Amino acid sequence: METQVENAIEIAWNPHSEPTLKAQAFDFLTQLRSEPQNWTVCLPIALRQPPASDVVRHFALDIVNGAVQSGKIGQQELLSVKESLLGYIRDQYGPHVQTVQDSSNIQNKFCEAITRLFVTLYPSEWTTFFDDLLELAAIASASISTQPSAVGTLFYLRVVISVHDEIADVMLSRSPEEQQRDNALKDLVRERDVQKIASSWQTILSSFEGKDSAIIEQCLLAIGRWASWIDLSLIVNESLLNLLYRLVSNGLNTEDTQQTKLRDTSLGTIMEILGKKMKASDKLDLIEVLRVDDLVEQLTESPPLHEMRYSSAYDTDFAEVVAKLVNNAMFDTVNILDQVLEMDPLRQRANSHLKMLSPYMLRFFSDEFDEICSSVIPCLTDLLTFFRKKANGDPEYQSMLPPILEAIIAKMKYDETSDWGSEHDQTDEAEFQELRKRLQILQQAVAAVDESLYIETVSALVAQCFDTFQSSGGQMDWRDIDLALHEMFLFGQLAVKNGHIYSKTKPISPAAERLIVMISKLIESGIAGASHPSVHLQFMEICVRYIPYFEMNPQVIAPVLERFIQFVHHPHVKVKTRSWYLLHRFIKQLRPSLGNIAQTVIQAVSDLLPIKAELPDEGSDAGEMSSDENNQSADARFTSQLYLYEAVGNICSPNAVPVESQVLYMSTVMNPLFADLEQQLNTVQEQSKVGNSYDPKCILQVHHIMMALATLAHGFSEWIPNRTSSTNAPAREVSEEFTKAAEAILLALESLNSSLEIRTAARSSFTRLVGVLGNRILPQLPRWINGLLSRTSSKDEMAMFIRLLDQVVFAFKSEIFDILNSLLTPFLQRVFEGISEPVSGTDDKVQLSELKEQYLGFILVILGNDLGRVFVTEENQGNFDALISTLEMFTKDNTDLPSAKLSFTVFSKMVVTWGGPEVVAADGTLTAATPEPQLPGFNQFMMDRFSPLVWSLPGNQEFNPKDAQARQVLGEAAVMQKTIFSRTGQSYITYLQESEFKRVGIDGVTADNYLQALSTSDAKKFKQYFQSLVQSLR
Repeated sequence: METQVENAIEIAWNPHSEPTLKAQAFDFLTQLRSEPQNWTVCLPIALRQPPASDVVRHFALDIVNGAVQSGKIGQQELLSVKESLLGYIRDQYGPHVQTVQDSSNIQNKFCEAITRLFVTLYPSEWTTFFDDLLELAAIASASISTQPSAVGTLFYLRVVISVHDEIADVMLSRSPEEQQRDNALKDLVRERDVQKIASSWQTILSSFEGKDSAIIEQCLLAIGRWASWIDLSLIVNESLLNLLYRLVSNGLNTEDTQQTKLRDTSLGTIMEILGKKMKASDKLDLIEVLRVDDLVEQLTESPPLHEMRYSSAYDTDFAEVVAKLVNNAMFDTVNILDQVLEMDPLRQRANSHLKMLSPYMLRFFSDEFDEICSSVIPCLTDLLTFFRKKANGDPEYQSMLPPILEAIIAKMKYDETSDWGSEHDQTDEAEFQELRKRLQILQQAVAAVDESLYIETVSALVAQCFDTFQSSGGQMDWRDIDLALHEMFLFGQLAVKNGHIYSKTKPISPAAERLIVMISKLIESGIAGASHPSVHLQFMEICVRYIPYFEMNPQVIAPVLERFIQFVHHPHVKVKTRSWYLLHRFIKQLRPSLGNIAQTVIQAVSDLLPIKAELPDEGSDAGEMSSDENNQSADARFTSQLYLYEAVGNICSPNAVPVESQVLYMSTVMNPLFADLEQQLNTVQEQSKVGNSYDPKCILQVHHIMMALATLAHGFSEWIPNRTSSTNAPAREVSEEFTKAAEAILLALESLNSSLEIRTAARSSFTRLVGVLGNRILPQLPRWINGLLSRTSSKDEMAMFIRLLDQVVFAFKSEIFDILNSLLTPFLQRVFEGISEPVSGTDDKVQLSELKEQYLGFILVILGNDLGRVFVTEENQGNFDALISTLEMFTKDNTDLPSAKLSFTVFSKMVVTWGGPEVVAADGTLTAATPEPQLPGFNQFMMDRFSPLVWSLPGNQEFNPKDAQARQVLGEAAVMQKTIFSRTGQSYITYLQESEFKRVGIDGVTADNYLQALSTSDAKKFKQYFQSLVQSLR
């Protein structure tokens, strides 16, 4: 069997094995893994001499380790496994062994095996675990003249580290049971063996220092790992500290990799010791015992970090290690200060360390390498949080803020190697922008501590930049300008309150006052004329952010808008396409203040308006587009182009523009689109005549033209009929002009309604056109419905369009009845077809639920806007029963409870709409009034058809009345019953007694209580009663 297993492993892992044979080998090994006694075969394979190949032994040990961990092996068998493994380890790693035969991979698997046994056997069956391992190293018997075994020592240390990783590594997720087990194991180790383990480390370090760097490194790693959960007095002593500092010092003036590696490992051990959790006074003692301040000073002033800092030999990895040490020490110091009281003696000592460490924190924070800077951001964040709570009135803390703020601002600056906007530096740019976000948070923290300092510092920086730019004739490093503009942009977080910088005509705060001065200097300095694209983009971003300034100072709008117009043709694609959006935002928000400048703007951007659709894989054939633009998503570029169309609509709509000019400008922009659309549709028709499929590029061009027309309309007017708005409806002449756009879009939809892209564009266009067409869209509504609810429309599309119809019904409720009356039946029939289509897959189910929700919502919108009579007109009466039937079907569907609930809501609304006035008083008593339904016979109809539905779901064995959604359904069903009772009174009571109760088996006391609750309880109490009743009847 062992030979068979070995052969299977060799075949399975041999890349040259025949595929069929390899598959059989894998099947065999998979079956072996599932066998409960598989370890009995694999253990001898792993331990045999001469050894099998590494791949065979690795697989065999993996099986054994898995069996031990999973508990498949009984207690006696575990002891047998332990003896076998320990015997092998003594033979291969004992004091007499000079050279290890096993590879590192196999050594790791044996360490894993021993660790697994430790977890299971150490509490009672293997109490000599560490003694047995120490025998391997001959440490217990080692004397001055006897050297411990290097082979055994290294294996011992590996196991010690492995034990920590198994039971004490805080990064591993553990179940409560595993955590309890591991805590118990740590307690046992601390009680039995930790002293001898700590002593062994001392022996190892003294024996192998200067002789075997691998053993010293492993020993320091073990000390660092275990430091978090054992008594530090066992390991932190003068001997260890001297060794650590000696190793650190030796690694500062050498390029020897072994010594630098030991240096970094020693620092890691110090950081692990420093990171142990303890009370404030003990932590302060530890900082002083470890001489952290002196160590940090020594490391920072050492040649690798000081003399070579600005050279190519700068050791960034080492700098990052030291930065983390500074971060940890600062974090602990701030934490101590945060915990101790004002007059506590510890405070002075901690302050001393804070003053000592702060300059080194800023040194690493200011490092040109962002990874090093990021290493100390956590402690700086904690320091500023502490200052926010304690710095007020403390001059010592206040004095630390200016250098911190200066360092933060300096770090915001692009470094000398940056190439802004380069496609080759996109990753670096993204990382730098992410760093800027973190730095921004730090700046906000400084401002929260000392607002006046932040205001003065940023104001001075920005003013100096503008003054230098003017005095130097524009000859200035773009990085300095970018920094000043970036800080000016961020300044708004303090200066702008709720979107305002003015209160009436005065600044709302000192920060707002400074910001107003900055914006004035920004415009006056002419800094937008700098040559670098970053400055141009920042200029536009700032102007758009601080629109209130331009509203208060309209005289500066024209020169700034001129800059925007200049930048929309920018040679840099990033600035160019972003400027299209920013121009739109600038114009839209300042529309009332712009005056009649539409013609100038349209002429300036006219060359950017032609639509040129590009398929996703067509970047190289972009014609006039630059190579940079080829690298940008065609879809993203078109989205940006739509902002230009919206901006044109915005700038043409102010009252200052005469109506005849508005019409002229709109026709000037739209006529080329109409001509292009006509050409594309003719091409499509020609393709259709010869039986060819549509050209995808042609379809995309039609889609883009439709979107451009609709976006232009949306830019011109966002007026929504029948809704309070600050904007007015457009002039009649303008609406008539946009009617041509709607007609063009409808022609495209009718020609290509089999295309999802075209239907999507049409649906989006419909929403945008409502604001400019007003009630002129109503005669077109049947065509919109026919086009958007085609046979190829998905349920999701139908649901989205129904949502749009809801808005139209609300907007034109006083004018829509005749249109609605003519289109309701075909519209509902198409919806019924969509609902009845077979469902396959989760997506289909989600779309069906959405369609049902929108359909029910549409009915409620009609009923809620006093249009309910449209359901029972001569044109639609024949469809009324189908409408009721769909609602009945929904109320019985246990798989879609939200639709069932909403259906009962619809029924309740129908009862209110057609059931006539209430005949029951507020206290539940019957009045003398006779039921007078709006529809003849509707009272009996709702009792016969609506009322029985409340028992449909409760009669379904899969219905769970305790489920939260189910309770909501029952609640709405109860409300419907109360609503029917309020319109029918005694007739409903009689109907229940003589018909419904008999059918569902309710009689006697239950029936009396039911009728009592129905007639005397309010809706809320009856809901609770009905929900409880259904639960009790199950």
